[in-house]
Amino acid sequence: MKQSTAWFLACRPKTLSVSLSPVVVGSAVAWHEQDSLLWLPLLAAALGAALIQIGTNLFNDAGDFLRGTDTPQRLGPRRASAEGWLSPQAVQAGAWLAFALAFLCGIYLVGHGGWPIVFIGLGSLAAGWAYTGGQRPIAYGPLGEFFVFIFFGLIAVGGSYYLQTLGLSTTALTAAALVGLHAAAVITVNNYRDRDGDTANGKNTLAVRLGRPATRWLYTVEILAPYALLPLLAGLGWPALLPLLSLPLALRLIGRFRRETPGPAFNGILAATAGLQLVFALLLTLSFII
Repeated sequence: MKQSTAWFLACRPKTLSVSLSPVVVGSAVAWHEQDSLLWLPLLAAALGAALIQIGTNLFNDAGDFLRGTDTPQRLGPRRASAEGWLSPQAVQAGAWLAFALAFLCGIYLVGHGGWPIVFIGLGSLAAGWAYTGGQRPIAYGPLGEFFVFIFFGLIAVGGSYYLQTLGLSTTALTAAALVGLHAAAVITVNNYRDRDGDTANGKNTLAVRLGRPATRWLYTVEILAPYALLPLLAGLGWPALLPLLSLPLALRLIGRFRRETPGPAFNGILAATAGLQLVFALLLTLSFII
């Protein structure tokens, strides 16, 4: 395999919508409230978020291989370190490079947004590394979904809104919760698929803790809760109903999640869940800009 192809796959481009959607939503809420948009902070935030996501993915690729949890029996998509496409040391170096480039974006954003952005940026970088790095990786415990809800929901949407307004609003935090719940569902799919292997390797995820029946209910709640919370945006008028257009897709996903036997079929459910989060976020964005 060509090195360029290996690096492209190692970065997991299909996951980038999970980090970019919150930036778009937060900026849309700000545009709705102040009828203007600062394009440079928006673009810098989007680039920084994508680079942090890429760095996190690369650390995960190398970290899982070095810890022995990525084996030939892995059910998920193929990984660069485990397949031998790239050395884990090269993948880790790529992760640090992505974080360094994100840090450069952060320097500009700090100049624009001040000290709150320092804490958001450094916290996001630290969390991205800690997801599979250190002695107690987040991904190896039961807080993975909570971590994603916080960083890919509340912080990502709220931080993007703050860059536009230098403040926060309840509407922005509501939108952040909706986006974060669907992002957490992506992690639940991954952990449900890998539950048996994770149990054998001492990876104590929430799916391992809860068991399969309870995890199926968790996924159902994560998928449907954003729709149930849409009345909190009633001040938008009828456009608040636009995200409901994605509800049929959500219901089909819940059916597939409950019906399919855990295994490679869940790779399609994983991609479709990320796709649902993107579609929901775009419709939510449209709600704010109409």
